[in-house]
Amino acid sequence: MPRLFVRNLTVLDFAYLHGTRGLLGESWRVHVELHGGLDAQGMVLDFAEVKRGIKRTLDTHLDHRLLVPTGHPGLVRRPAAAGESLLFPLPGGTRIEHQAPAQAVAWIDGPAVTVEAVRAAALQLLRPQLPGNVTGLELTLEPERSDGPYFHYAHGLKQHGGNCQRIAHGHRSRLEILRDGAPDAALAAAWTERWRDIYIATRADLEAERQVQGRRLWRFGYQAAQGRFELELPAERCYLVDSDSTIENLAQHVADTLAREHPGSTITARVFEGIDKGAVGEARA
Repeated sequence: MPRLFVRNLTVLDFAYLHGTRGLLGESWRVHVELHGGLDAQGMVLDFAEVKRGIKRTLDTHLDHRLLVPTGHPGLVRRPAAAGESLLFPLPGGTRIEHQAPAQAVAWIDGPAVTVEAVRAAALQLLRPQLPGNVTGLELTLEPERSDGPYFHYAHGLKQHGGNCQRIAHGHRSRLEILRDGAPDAALAAAWTERWRDIYIATRADLEAERQVQGRRLWRFGYQAAQGRFELELPAERCYLVDSDSTIENLAQHVADTLAREHPGSTITARVFEGIDKGAVGEARA
């Protein structure tokens, strides 16, 4: 039977809720393979249709969203004035609260967000759209393969005209640090530990602070083009910056901070926003 494949069809950049680690950013490459008979054009499916149909569906329904496992114990889902609100329990009696327009969330069946669960959700979205000659569809979802340091981060960009404005989307990102022109693996590893499983927020978006069982919770919120967004989570999982958390600003922030910590050195920070894209910052104190 004929088989058609497209590698690196798209990259899904999203955030998801984990039962112990909390709010995590992630980036997965998507590869697709289709099985079936040949149509009148002699094709299983036109490559243009793969990109228009399959890629667009994945980008619309899973990319730049918060993925939530519907079967996680203690999850509370409720309607909000403009969208949906959810409470996600964490160990120690704290929780994550998220309120946003409905299109900012993707609900994943099962107790946890896994590759298998997301693949099943994607196939459920895609299969009804395929023409009759396509009898099989395989999806491969995989993180970037890298021997270097990386970190998971989530954020939101309220000024953004597209889906980056969603307060809880994210990325799995590599980081490269050069000190006086030479790679410094120790500095890179230390910074990725600093930003391990982090939520990077603009200081001006911090709206409230409260204590729950001895732990600080920070609540962030803003109005964006798609609607009102709010997010509350443990303060120790947050990192505040004085700018919007664009990758350009983050790369410069890393360079500026490391230059202050290592006076006399020129620091170059190459920070990735997901896979194969990012920004470079350079500073000397």
